[in-house]
Amino acid sequence: MSNQAIPSPDLAGEPAPPQDDIKTQEPRLWCDKGWTARVIKNDDDEGWAVAMYQDGQAEPALVGPWTMGRDKKNPKPLDANAFGTLVKTASEVIRRHEQQLHATLHKSIFVNTPAATIKVNLDIVPDEDDPYALLSAYDELGEQLAQVKVAAGFKLSRTSAEAWVENEYSKPR
Repeated sequence: MSNQAIPSPDLAGEPAPPQDDIKTQEPRLWCDKGWTARVIKNDDDEGWAVAMYQDGQAEPALVGPWTMGRDKKNPKPLDANAFGTLVKTASEVIRRHEQQLHATLHKSIFVNTPAATIKVNLDIVPDEDDPYALLSAYDELGEQLAQVKVAAGFKLSRTSAEAWVENEYSKPR
C-alpha cells in the first residue's frame, strides 16, 4: 500500500461523508468506525485501487492497489477483514505523518553548564502569514528560564544552544 493518490474523476475533491454510527457494507463502499473505504478504478492502468478516507476529510489518508475479482474484470468485494486491515494501515499512515510533522516543528537539545543541565527547545509556528519559532530554556525541574521569538528558519544546534545559554538568553542574531 502507498499513500500516493491515484486520480479518479468521480472522487475529485469530494469529502468522505460523515457516517455517525452508520455502517455501510457494500462491495465497493464500506463505512464504519470513522472511516470510508472506496474501491475505485485505477486510471493509471486497467486495475483497481482502494481509497481510505477519514470521516470529514476531502483527501484520502491512503490509496493503494486493490485485487481483481475471480472474473479478472471487476474488483474483489470489500469484506470485514480487508476493511479492518485498511483502517489499521490508514491510521498508521496518519500517525506516522503526525509524528514526522511534530519532529519537524519541535526540536530539543540539552546543554550542560557548571550549575545545571538546561533543556533548550525550538518550537516552529508555521503561520501562513508570519511564520516564527519560539526558543525556550528549561531547568532540570521543568521551570521555564527564558523564551524568545526567533525566525522560523533558526537552526537549533548544540553550538547555537550553548551560545544562547552562555549569552544569558539574549535574542540570537
